[in-house]
Amino acid sequence: MKIMRSIPRGYRIFAVLGVIAQAGCQYLPTVGPSLSDIEKQVGPLRISEAGKPRLSGIQIVDVDDAVARQLLALRSQLMFSETLGNVNPNVQSIGAGDVIEVSLWEAPPATLFGSGQSLDPRAGIATARVVTFPEQTVNQDGYINMPFAGPVMATGQTMRQIEAQIVDRLKSKANQPQVLVRLIRNMTLNATVVGDVVNSTRMPLTPRGERLLDALAAAGGVRQPVNRMTIQVTRGSQVHALPLDVIIRDPKQNVPLAPGDVVTALFQPLSFTALGATGKNEEINFEAQGISLAQALARSGGLIDTRSDAQGVFIFRFEPKEAMKWPKEPVLATPDGKVPVIYRIDLKDPSSFFVAQSFMVNNKDLLYVSNAPIAELQKFLNVVFSVAYPVLTAISASKSK
Repeated sequence: MKIMRSIPRGYRIFAVLGVIAQAGCQYLPTVGPSLSDIEKQVGPLRISEAGKPRLSGIQIVDVDDAVARQLLALRSQLMFSETLGNVNPNVQSIGAGDVIEVSLWEAPPATLFGSGQSLDPRAGIATARVVTFPEQTVNQDGYINMPFAGPVMATGQTMRQIEAQIVDRLKSKANQPQVLVRLIRNMTLNATVVGDVVNSTRMPLTPRGERLLDALAAAGGVRQPVNRMTIQVTRGSQVHALPLDVIIRDPKQNVPLAPGDVVTALFQPLSFTALGATGKNEEINFEAQGISLAQALARSGGLIDTRSDAQGVFIFRFEPKEAMKWPKEPVLATPDGKVPVIYRIDLKDPSSFFVAQSFMVNNKDLLYVSNAPIAELQKFLNVVFSVAYPVLTAISASKSK
């Protein structure tokens, strides 16, 4: 009290206001935690202020070249040329449900299908005529029926192989038989195109060897921008996907289609959220092939130089438990096996700008830039002066009277 009495009255008021403002410094408005807040709050099992046990399994990882390379290796995608192959599959084989037509010729004098022969009026000799049998649908067991030849296996056979079977069955009954098999209706040699295309369709496959982009063209193309589309190909039990612009830019990925392939055009908007001391705080979409942290920072307006802490750039993400060797043990994961991770990068280090170009942003990442300590101090001083200035003005006015 004696000390306070020794201070002039006006300055006593100023000192009291300063103490009050300093006591309320923790209540100053802010965009989120600072660098030191994150470092203090994320830790192992400890007792919280309320006295209740608190378990935090959040990992903090400093991003360097090794971390960026390790995460980049996890993102590597197998190309269609590696998984689906780039060789034209056999699309000439017949399947159940296909409709085929069989035509047969016999050399004269015909003995089995003699009713089909005719006489050349000019030469007076018999000439062979074709006998065309009714169209047949390959049954579920894979067979067609041929007069005097019986059931003929068609499923999995090419038209040339079916012809050879029929000739072999009839060569001891017909006179030098010749057979031609034609595919009338193709019900199995198709690829299906669905998803975000203009018209979903079933595209017939021919010996020409239709490719992936042929299927998209047959469906009228995609509805969304190319750089936001992912193409998924389902072949049997295999499911593989690639961004559409990768397929367009690399002709090797425009692979031939096989019967039964399902091509799905997926529009999956990818986005990250930018918060804190960045040029804009919002959810930002990005392309299907992904973007780097450097691109993400640029698209979010960069760091605000009057507020941001270049050492406090964070990426909040859930990672697979096996993604890397985590700094905290034991590793705590969510019920679906994901580990909450805070990646930290120091942009005051010039080498970090190279790392930021290889550190890829994931869908639903949260990019956060903390305020610099000087920005918090500036806000504190603004509060102090906003309270003290009217008081000092009033004191000066009272003294002048």
